[in-house]
Amino acid sequence: MLRELEAIAIEAGQLISQFRAAGPNVLLKADGSPVTDADEAAEELILRELRRLAPGVPIIAEESAAAGTIDVTDSDAVFLVDPLDGTKEFIRGKDDFTVNICLVERRRPKLGVVFAPARHELFSGDGSASYRCRLGRDASIIERMQIRTSCTADRLTAVASASHAGVETDEFLQGLPVDRKISVGSSLKFCLVAAADAHIYPRFGRTMQWDTAAGDAVLRGAGGCTLTRDGEELEYGVLRANGTFDNPYFVSYGGDADTLRSLMSSPGRGSTAVDA
Repeated sequence: MLRELEAIAIEAGQLISQFRAAGPNVLLKADGSPVTDADEAAEELILRELRRLAPGVPIIAEESAAAGTIDVTDSDAVFLVDPLDGTKEFIRGKDDFTVNICLVERRRPKLGVVFAPARHELFSGDGSASYRCRLGRDASIIERMQIRTSCTADRLTAVASASHAGVETDEFLQGLPVDRKISVGSSLKFCLVAAADAHIYPRFGRTMQWDTAAGDAVLRGAGGCTLTRDGEELEYGVLRANGTFDNPYFVSYGGDADTLRSLMSSPGRGSTAVDA
């Protein structure tokens, strides 16, 4: 199924690229966040293809949820979909936007695909292995390379949001042996940690489960982990008490969970992170 999810994400990414070339129309949702016609068209395509591929598996998708259409279910399996993650970067003409599709099983991200159309790059993971793929101009995969996390707890490269970094994130990183900090938008942050281009990604702001599930699946398949501030594994497909699919604050790491818990509870006093 992973290859089929890759094909769906690529098709959606090609559609998004057409809207980008034409100039997308931008509206504001009820919560004040932007949405474009590219978001809506890509989600429609993804939903149609997922229903064909896996009929009966519930789908929780960003724009459908914003419109009040949510598959609330007790099913052990559910798809989480963000048709265009990094909408702000997309509107600004940046390249850090992605298509995110994830199959969640028993609250764990199982199969995940993150496609960055403007970068001609795709990441995917199946729980036991993760891959970084380069695409040609015709959107076919021309190179597939397995990726693994790699880091030591005494020297870290941190990755943070291009649009949502804050004081709490900076304070957290200042307590760690971080000698370099890089910024990127969308779920590519998880993928950089999965590919060992970075080592730690703290997120102490609001995110939704469809924002993070696919990237988290890639990270976990590559050997990393994602924990809440309480040291618990981040779970998905969970309807919160407030009726949303919000995530709690979390930290993603390119090593094992016990090492991350140690870093979170008793951080060493390393150098202050500086922008790359």
